[in-house]
Amino acid sequence: MEQKQAESQKMGHGENKMNTSEAGLALIKKFEGCELEAYRCSANVLTIGFGRIKEVKEGDTCSQEQAEEWLAEELPEYESYINDMVDVDLTQNQFDALVAWIYNLGPTNFKASTLLNVLNAGEYENVPEQIKRWNKAGGKVLDGLIRRRKAEALLFEGKEWENV
Repeated sequence: MEQKQAESQKMGHGENKMNTSEAGLALIKKFEGCELEAYRCSANVLTIGFGRIKEVKEGDTCSQEQAEEWLAEELPEYESYINDMVDVDLTQNQFDALVAWIYNLGPTNFKASTLLNVLNAGEYENVPEQIKRWNKAGGKVLDGLIRRRKAEALLFEGKEWENV
């Protein structure tokens, strides 16, 4: 029963705020991976843990537990971007897919995106194609981003994404 409620939960502007489900968390973890030593991602940004970019310095290290804690601490920020910018109802799968997208690309890209305009116009069927357009880092199309965007688009549609 609880699972069914989570799947059918809707969010409207000013109503209940949504949170990322286990499916959304699993997608983020799968595609971010977990690095316990700071590294430069494909966009040349210092990164650690599950894609953390805040306050990361060259040579930083963390434990698996710290990486998990950072992700749990940061998710509410990314959830709030959707809760604040999206004016239409979302299913849990749609919300999760958007959290994963924004976690990877940031709120500035989301706010300025055609994706947000299409979504807020209620054109849900066009959102997956908008998600998939964002497959470049450093001006280059990357296979990993093609796969991630396909998974996010499938999750948005409520389809199986785990084998992408």
